[in-house]
Amino acid sequence: MQPTLLILAAGMASRYGSMKQIEGFGPSGETIMDYSIYDAIRAGFGKVVFIIREDFAENFKATFGPKLEGKIKVEYVYQEMDAFVSAGGVPEGRSKPWGTGHAVLCAKDVVKEPFAVINADDFYGADAFEKAAQFLINDCTDKQYALIGYQLSNTLSEHGTVSRGVCTVNKKSELVSIKERTKIYREGEGIVYEDEEGKTEVPFDSPVSMNFWCFHPSIFEFTEALFHKFVADNGDNPKAEFFIPIIAEDFMENRGGSIVVIPTSAQWFGVTYVEDAPGVKSSVDKLVADQVYPNSLWS
Repeated sequence: MQPTLLILAAGMASRYGSMKQIEGFGPSGETIMDYSIYDAIRAGFGKVVFIIREDFAENFKATFGPKLEGKIKVEYVYQEMDAFVSAGGVPEGRSKPWGTGHAVLCAKDVVKEPFAVINADDFYGADAFEKAAQFLINDCTDKQYALIGYQLSNTLSEHGTVSRGVCTVNKKSELVSIKERTKIYREGEGIVYEDEEGKTEVPFDSPVSMNFWCFHPSIFEFTEALFHKFVADNGDNPKAEFFIPIIAEDFMENRGGSIVVIPTSAQWFGVTYVEDAPGVKSSVDKLVADQVYPNSLWS
């Protein structure tokens, strides 16, 4: 069975200030997502599911529908505030989406096979998709998931601090914990993160999560129950978000599951800040010049 690619594209792009998901970075106007989908098709994925907001669905479908027709099966799912919220409804004062874990849950009815989850605005590289596909086809079970782990030094921005999930792994390369570090940056010859206790150096080769997960479809059943509990526990906090690591932690701690961290040599890049955009364009141009990608992906 071919795996599915689930792309989280419902984000509000608050820091970047535009709908960066459909901004063109490639020589023929390709978006970052186009390169992810192209890499996924080459690696053996059979379907792409876009998680989007209904208010920009028309524009989004007009951008991606025609060029992907006949190349990969496509589905669209809307992440709406009231999806999977039980009888009490959306808590008063809530205007913020429920987060990445809720976005995954919204795909429950259309994803029936092992699947990968990625962000819309991150460039992950061909190696990452090849490794994800191999895992999903050969090793993914209801007790074993995976996370594609990036080397921290390959994931920084030159234009400000970044947030990264820094992973601790055991001797079997299984995930032990993810600690969200919200202010990571280069300082001199090293990399540090800042918190209320000050600065701490982080090794260059620390594995970090860029939200590239590999899941078995059995995840949906316990995630729905977990989300209902989250809403009940956080109804009075309009900013609380149900993130994927909450699901991962529950899977490891309460369901007897393990998550293998698969290292990739790929160079990540993405548009965290508007100033990152020219660098992303030049990185894509270099990959095209090096013939990693054709000049026009879909023609």
